[in-house]
Amino acid sequence: MIGEAIEIARSIRARDPARPTVAESFLCYAGLHAVLWHRLAHRLWRAGFRAPARCASHLGRFLTGIEIHPGARIGRRLFIDHGMGVVIGETAEIGDDVLIYHGVTLGGLTTKPGKRHPTLLDGVVIGAGAQVLGPIVIGRGARVGANAVCVDPVPDGVTVVGIPARPPGQPCADPTAGYGIAPGGADPVAEQIAALRAEIAALRERTSLKA
Repeated sequence: MIGEAIEIARSIRARDPARPTVAESFLCYAGLHAVLWHRLAHRLWRAGFRAPARCASHLGRFLTGIEIHPGARIGRRLFIDHGMGVVIGETAEIGDDVLIYHGVTLGGLTTKPGKRHPTLLDGVVIGAGAQVLGPIVIGRGARVGANAVCVDPVPDGVTVVGIPARPPGQPCADPTAGYGIAPGGADPVAEQIAALRAEIAALRERTSLKA
């Protein structure tokens, strides 16, 4: 577990613009602490010690503000940045090198047993406040923008924004676009509004010609 903590700390240093030292990442980043608590809880869960697993998970939530169900499966180098308010459900699956910001929910849409929560493949970024719901797959390198509500699968490398989350029409080329939209890039919502205005103008022109 110490080796994994160092690996996560190094990945935080590589991905966080604040460039914390490995020691600072290890001591001061709640997201790293939450992952380590989850490793303990998950081992207990898989061994059949459900109550101790839930107790370990609850203690981790109390200390970090991040709730991860002990049944969730998490890959390597998960970076939960800021972290407060993150909720990860029981059947959620997370690949390697995933970045999740604060206020994110990986939740379910049904009370039926079985797979209920999302699967995030390698390199996914989930922006602050986003809600990813149901047994959907978020493809490799995909981005879910801040405060989006995502209930449909997202293909590899695609950015989705809005409620419900939809692609803005451009692939996500910037790996640092942590909130779904790269700094200085075009606003996808504004682009969609402009497209709607152009369509309305074209319809008005057709109507006037017929009149």
